[in-house]
Amino acid sequence: MDQKLDKSTRLENFPISFFAMVMGLSGLTIAWEKAQHLLGVNLHITTALVVVTTLLFTGLVLIYFSKLLRYREAVSKELSHPVKLNFFPTISISFLLLSIAFLPLSSDISRPLWLIGTSLHLLFTLYVANIWIHHEHFEVNHINPAWFIPAVGNVLVPVAGMSHGYTDLSWFFFSIGMLFWVMLMTIIFYRILFHNPIDRKLMPTLFILIAPPAVGFIAYIRLMGELDPFARILYYSGLFLTLLLFTQARRFLKLEFFLSWWAYSFPLAAISIASMVMFEQTADIFYAWVGGGLLFLLTSLVVLLVVRTTKAVIRHRICVAEH
Repeated sequence: MDQKLDKSTRLENFPISFFAMVMGLSGLTIAWEKAQHLLGVNLHITTALVVVTTLLFTGLVLIYFSKLLRYREAVSKELSHPVKLNFFPTISISFLLLSIAFLPLSSDISRPLWLIGTSLHLLFTLYVANIWIHHEHFEVNHINPAWFIPAVGNVLVPVAGMSHGYTDLSWFFFSIGMLFWVMLMTIIFYRILFHNPIDRKLMPTLFILIAPPAVGFIAYIRLMGELDPFARILYYSGLFLTLLLFTQARRFLKLEFFLSWWAYSFPLAAISIASMVMFEQTADIFYAWVGGGLLFLLTSLVVLLVVRTTKAVIRHRICVAEH
């Protein structure tokens, strides 16, 4: 009886932020795809990574759907929470990232994933933006880099969208992402500089600052097909933010493990891929070393995150009621 109650309680407290794992693993998969392409080798790991990531995503969708059916009030509370709300679009972003990951393997699989992800992300963006505009309980201390997820996630659309022939739609979503990046970046730095420090549990989300310019650079290269001054601004903005956060490594290393640690993974994947794209565009070996070094760090980090998350789940430190 107690065991059944425990399982039931854990399902009720299953956090939407679990989908950040799919973003991290998808980013790792795409980064390794890019590295193998540039090296002209096939290490036979892409298919395995795609399968693992797809199975994880499917499993998480089934679990969260079960939560929705049994504990609608708990889901409703997450949808109105100033932080958790912003993790719901990780579902649509997961579709988009899987679309990119499947692109070299099967366009027939990639296209429907892209269509689902794009449609769903537009709905999430509109929903979250409406909540932001008409909120009644948000305060400036609630904002953190996770707010980038629903809005700036739109810049992912062109990465696979251009390959599928959706040029205008790709520009539409890219424009939305860039618009919100400028606005939210200003607000978030205002909050960081002039208000209370970000909660330790949410500190890893600072790495999300890297993702918009890094992914924006990758998407912009897909849209334009060449390296121009604006593309350089996007890449070097992402690279600077990476350096800035690396200088604070001691602070991050002292943090207790939370599920929010997965926020480290996708941004590192994004700047690693962006660096490899920069090498592709310039043939400057410096960018190849940056991209390779970041890929090594990313791979080690994801292995650590998988181990720590598994241990936390086994020890019942995740999917528990918050106090």
